[in-house]
Amino acid sequence: MKKTLLSLLFIPSFFIFAQVENDDFDRMIESEMKSASSLSTFQANPNTLNYNVTHQELRFTVDPAVFNIEGQVTTTFTALENMNTVVFDFYKKTSSPFTITSVKKDGNNLSYSHNSTHELEITLPTTLTTGNSATIEIIYSGAPSTAEQAFTAGNHSGTPIIYTLSEPYGARDWWPCKQDLNDKIESIDVYITAPSQYVSVSNGLEQSAIDNGNNTKTTHFHHSYPIPAYLVAIAVTDYQIYNQQGGLGTTVSPFFPIVNYIYPETATSTQNSLAVTPTIINLFETLIGDYPFRNEKYGHAQFGWGGGMEHTTVSFMGGWSRGLIAHEMAHQWFGDKITCGTWKDIWLNEGITEYMSGVVVENLDGDVSFRNWKESKTSNITSQPNGNLYLTDTQTQSVSRIFSGRITYNKGSMVTNMIRYKMGDANFFQALRNYLADPALAYKYAITPQFQSHLETASGLNFTEFFNDWVYNEGYPTYTISAQNWGSGQAKITVNQTQSDPSVSYFEMPLVIRLSGNGGQTQDFTVNNTINNEEFIVNVPFQVTNVEFDPNKDIISRNNIATLANEEFTLEQTVSIFPNPSATTIHIKIPNDLELEKVEFYNTIGQLVYTQKKKDIAIDHLSKGMHIIKLTTNKGVIHKNFIKK
Repeated sequence: MKKTLLSLLFIPSFFIFAQVENDDFDRMIESEMKSASSLSTFQANPNTLNYNVTHQELRFTVDPAVFNIEGQVTTTFTALENMNTVVFDFYKKTSSPFTITSVKKDGNNLSYSHNSTHELEITLPTTLTTGNSATIEIIYSGAPSTAEQAFTAGNHSGTPIIYTLSEPYGARDWWPCKQDLNDKIESIDVYITAPSQYVSVSNGLEQSAIDNGNNTKTTHFHHSYPIPAYLVAIAVTDYQIYNQQGGLGTTVSPFFPIVNYIYPETATSTQNSLAVTPTIINLFETLIGDYPFRNEKYGHAQFGWGGGMEHTTVSFMGGWSRGLIAHEMAHQWFGDKITCGTWKDIWLNEGITEYMSGVVVENLDGDVSFRNWKESKTSNITSQPNGNLYLTDTQTQSVSRIFSGRITYNKGSMVTNMIRYKMGDANFFQALRNYLADPALAYKYAITPQFQSHLETASGLNFTEFFNDWVYNEGYPTYTISAQNWGSGQAKITVNQTQSDPSVSYFEMPLVIRLSGNGGQTQDFTVNNTINNEEFIVNVPFQVTNVEFDPNKDIISRNNIATLANEEFTLEQTVSIFPNPSATTIHIKIPNDLELEKVEFYNTIGQLVYTQKKKDIAIDHLSKGMHIIKLTTNKGVIHKNFIKK
């Protein structure tokens, strides 16, 4: 241990900072995946699909020193079809299960069964017909299951603490709920009764904290926005409250509260780390629109898991690196306001959010740091040759696969970067704002095709090929780029590519090639590469002495080679005809110092069939098949073969 510590003293400070960020990143993934690490076969319960939850009143009595919960959960729901029973997800342990004291509707006891498939099935007194609502009250108590680790009792510096983390399947561990990705609770009221020396935390705005006169205190939170069950959270310990403000203080961007619940023993260092919070949230508002829960709060609550978890309006935090603060905050837009519609679409939560943490690097640290951030992500992504971003049915049964750091987070973030790279900044951020504001998606759920549709609408581009290559299929390209001086003031760029996984036949991407000269001149060229051995003739106002591929590290790729070819070239090599084959038109590309005098088309038996004197030529009237094109220039005659489609 001492040896390790001594060696760290000599590591540059920027490396230590990066290592802290990476450690928090790894712990964040652990937090977001942990609650069902032992669960491999969970599926959304089909028996809960016949109703929508409109409101839940959650009353919990807890003591951080005791692993136990007393709950009174009152659920109002609307029938989507005629119902004689209603089913809630509620974990039943094989030993010491919850004691269910009563299940009531309108004050009347109802019959129910609590089975080993973790369903609480309640028989309604009469048929609840489609479109009508009912309210069920469930009172229970006991020690929650530890199978999914969603409810934890521990301590910090000897002080007891209770906290929850239910993603993806753990809410049912500690309260009867509807646990799926198709229905959000329209609003919740949370009442936490705990020993009066402690501070309680939950979603939304604190409404009151009432001393009960028996050494307990009941704290009431109200959250008026739709919320999925897995984002409902509570925490109780001796928190110190540290208040900040978000917003710019203008009529367009008024202030809103940032409420932080932090451990008193580390309050000073934590407050120093949190100083950047308003800067980040104001940056996000500028780029992607208003913080989605402005009428309530944003904030953090310290807890015992490493990393963090994006509980709506109050991220639970096990670390305070800037990257972690940015990631969990960005989830309030991507994951909390709009939630992935299936676990196959988890990259819409995690990939876009992790990219927003990179945008913070870009805006606060500059281009060089952002380039290094992207390069680090790509290095991890390409450490293995495969990995699909959109999950298969089988993959959704593995929580470690759902929350894969390499794929869901890192590949998801870099695919988001490549989308921005293809679209340009204005279209990209407009697409994100449109997606977040879409009334069909806002405070609801979204799937990948809906996100793609917003990208296409904002940019006018077709993203089908891109999503097939980068989202639905696997692997990455390796590029071989060759550049060659090509006559006066021109260069030829040739692109070849191999793929790491056979699921993609070719990654079609715009590529940035940087050409440099001896005098320090540089010029970037974007070429739209769609096939192997594709050639591009570009105008360069200097003699090229060096070539660099993807200088800003925007593309997921590995082991690329970029070389400057110095071989001699003939007059014929300087002229190209494209597209070839073609059905309608062709273009003749020639060096700047070459003058085109005449273009003649001959059929395969040597007959002259067409003559032109320009570089862009309509050939739709030519017969299909092979033709010989004779090009007469001021430096000689060139012959090219051409196929008319």
